[in-house]
Amino acid sequence: MAKKLLLGLWFSLLVAAISVLFWQNEFKYSLPTPIPKNYHDIAMGSRIDLGPCCAADNKPVFVHFFNPDCPCSRFNVPHVSGLIKKYGDKINFKIVVLNKQKNFTIEEIQKKFDAKIPVYFDDGIAKKCGVFSTPQAVLIDASHNLYYRGNYNKTRYCTNADSNYAQMAIDSLLDKTNAPSFDALALRAYGCSLPKCTK
Repeated sequence: MAKKLLLGLWFSLLVAAISVLFWQNEFKYSLPTPIPKNYHDIAMGSRIDLGPCCAADNKPVFVHFFNPDCPCSRFNVPHVSGLIKKYGDKINFKIVVLNKQKNFTIEEIQKKFDAKIPVYFDDGIAKKCGVFSTPQAVLIDASHNLYYRGNYNKTRYCTNADSNYAQMAIDSLLDKTNAPSFDALALRAYGCSLPKCTK
């Protein structure tokens, strides 16, 4: 009887441990990021003034909001690097690092993405774009209007080509077609909450 009780207890602990690990590493990141209490939404089509972040060369601007401590941000680095390589001659890519707990250098961030693109550490850019989680993509057209703000993909690893939302937004902007109509999985923030990379 004692052996059965011990075995049952051990099995219960194992199930609890697996559940905690699943929550910490997977499930919580599939839930929408909570909207902050004082969040001010920036509507699509709004003019976005990013000051020196936006060069005046009549190219669209793509801002990648990145937190090196956010697992979701780390998982999509290869995807973002691919976008930079594919569209870097047509779009001005920028990276905004949102992490107040650690100091990172511009070179460290550029090395992660294998790209010599501008890197900023200004969380005011996130506020101007209506971003409150990482990773998030923001695409601003050549007239400085918000064209897209949302997720890269419905999967954390950006493995579903049918839901490459940020890439679809880039393609439609460059092709001068109507912006695609995105579902909630594209536009509702998922990932790590700002400013402390929590969920």
